[in-house]
Amino acid sequence: MEIKKKLLMSFKTTSGKKVSLSVDEPKIDLTEEEIETAMSMIVSKNIFKPGGENLVSLVDAKIVETETTNYDLVL
Repeated sequence: MEIKKKLLMSFKTTSGKKVSLSVDEPKIDLTEEEIETAMSMIVSKNIFKPGGENLVSLVDAKIVETETTNYDLVL
């Protein structure tokens, strides 16, 4: 069994559209303050422009865990 973690950060664009960015395997002791600081920097520096639009506000952030079970099937 394999468990993977992903930090999912959501933003609003200038047109009000919600867009998300993800980071695989974020550090274990990541704090809410660190996430908010990073997201605010992404917005203020215009690092990403999805669809040519600026990111203008933070919506939410969450850590998503995905558990995968592989099966060796003999065919």
